[in-house]
Amino acid sequence: MLFFDDIDVGYRSTVGTYTLNEREIVEFAATWDPQPFHIDKDAANVSIFGGLIASSLHLFAICTRLFFDHADQIQVMAMLGKEKIRIPNPARPGDVLTYRTECVRKNPSSSRTDRGVITLSDTLANQRNEPVLTQEVALLVARREA
Repeated sequence: MLFFDDIDVGYRSTVGTYTLNEREIVEFAATWDPQPFHIDKDAANVSIFGGLIASSLHLFAICTRLFFDHADQIQVMAMLGKEKIRIPNPARPGDVLTYRTECVRKNPSSSRTDRGVITLSDTLANQRNEPVLTQEVALLVARREA
């Protein structure tokens, strides 16, 4: 388990990997983001994407799951926000996605000694190392007890 005190600016980790498949892309999007280029292969083929792609919501869900399963188990009390969200390339069926994170800011709470805020810069990239999602996430993290 990692607490606020254990994470320094510059901390880096490969959080995990995930392989997308067509069935999952369509099923997720059918419920949460039913754009034609997410759920209809024929419509996707004539879209600006030239084929089926995963919803950005699906990519966020993948990151959330991988972070939860991450071996480091950062002791998150709450997510405070996401900024600088970019989706520079589509994620497609068969893509093997790798989630990497780096701590870019760290601030102890001035009013509560049991916590602090870290900001992580995240990248979710495909097997060609092309980013499909980048973001900065501010997390409230527990400190070790004295």
